[in-house]
Amino acid sequence: MIPPPLKEKYRTLGYWGPETIPARFWRVCEENASRIAIIDGRRSLSFAVVVELASRLAGQFTALGAGPGVVVSWQLPGWWESVVVHHAALLCGAIPNPLNPIFRVRDLRFILEEARPRILVVPQSFRGFDHATLATELRARVSSIEHIIVVRGGAPGALSLEHLLEEDTASFETPAHPSVTALLLYTSGTTADPKGVLHTHETLLYEIDSLRDVHELKSSDRYLAGSPVAHIAGLVYGVLMPFALGTSTVLMERWDAAAAMRLVSEHRATFQTGAPAFLLQLAEHAGAADGSSFRLFSTGGASIPTASVADAAARLGCIVKRAYGSTEVPTLTATRYTDPEEIRVGSDGRVISPAEMRIVDGEIWARSPELFLGYLNPELNAASFDDEGWFRTGDLGSIDTDGNLRVTGRLKDIIIRGGENISAKEIEDLLLTHPAVLEAAVVGLPDPILGERACAVVVLRQGSAFSFDEMVAFLAAHELAKQKFPERLEIRLELPRTASGKVLKAEIRQELG
Repeated sequence: MIPPPLKEKYRTLGYWGPETIPARFWRVCEENASRIAIIDGRRSLSFAVVVELASRLAGQFTALGAGPGVVVSWQLPGWWESVVVHHAALLCGAIPNPLNPIFRVRDLRFILEEARPRILVVPQSFRGFDHATLATELRARVSSIEHIIVVRGGAPGALSLEHLLEEDTASFETPAHPSVTALLLYTSGTTADPKGVLHTHETLLYEIDSLRDVHELKSSDRYLAGSPVAHIAGLVYGVLMPFALGTSTVLMERWDAAAAMRLVSEHRATFQTGAPAFLLQLAEHAGAADGSSFRLFSTGGASIPTASVADAAARLGCIVKRAYGSTEVPTLTATRYTDPEEIRVGSDGRVISPAEMRIVDGEIWARSPELFLGYLNPELNAASFDDEGWFRTGDLGSIDTDGNLRVTGRLKDIIIRGGENISAKEIEDLLLTHPAVLEAAVVGLPDPILGERACAVVVLRQGSAFSFDEMVAFLAAHELAKQKFPERLEIRLELPRTASGKVLKAEIRQELG
């Protein structure tokens, strides 16, 4: 965690200011009242309208018991309601807790039991899944949940967001100090269980202001929100940034490259962030619509051949820059516009001053004004920080003589599929409960579009059989999110191991890759 002397340094030098996110929200909305802030399909919301809706909902949240230190969890796609719910929670001093819409019983129950929200906001349904019914079931298991609010529909025993926004507004109090917690966001899984990451108003506002400088953003810029708004990038750029910098956001409820290109043309979007897979897929539709407004794509989170990135940039007619970060330290490094192309797309860039970075035994360590406060579970902090506030990222890298970082691997056993972190251990642990499976190892294999795909390698019990379709059905029955399903299954008589019994996953990857 950041030690007190370092916190004082950040405040003294002005990296952390006295402003809270709601204070910035009020100011920016007043200055830009008539301008469009959010575009969701055919509905466009001005800054003035967002203020009105978020304020009305903040009063309703207060009446429902939300306030300082109270968690408001929301599981919504890229809809305008996500923006209103998040800022309403901040306005009344509560702690917003965005949840990925793909999370199901396993992930949700763990997170909600640890986060202990008083309010849970969900869609009635999304992409054919009944979120409202699941929320009702979870309320019976998670004692802290007192109220369920349903978006774009209703459900028995739940409140309707539409109705709440039509009722008279109760009073609410905004947080007075920027050092209080302003976000609880769970990692997408570098271990079997996700980790609750805590950010403050100070860390988030510094992050946004530093991105303004490194990307040379102006209030006229319009972000295409291809990344889920419950991920750190989608949340910072799509939900928070408009109300800190005066930019605007075009929301997407799910990624579709052809639709994205149409949105760029229709709404004159200027930039996007996302995994390399998004970039490559978007480039496939270059020329299908007018993309002349699109000037920047900032990517990271997975390795992709430099030539492929350069080709995508040329087809889109934009600048592509790489960056490196995580939920814990959102943007530690980035390449610059002035960097040669081989550096801009072939490295992860230089540290964004005044952040600090060092390599310790091959691992990337970081200190920065945007560094998170710590994990919700304090037991996780001791292994993640040293006494001087250096955060051990768990990623491996090297720094060249010009200070450019190149991420070379991971200490944590995860698979990065299309920018999504998938825990190998979680899948392995589930497979090992199948009566036919004796041993299991899940590895990531290179993929030219997604970066990696998952392959399950299993050893079967004597006389047993196990097919790919059986594996998929088994994982689905255990309510594992579909994006975590391995795309490939290999049956082996034994797994390669070290003398101490550790599975040699590198050897498996070499054989199968």
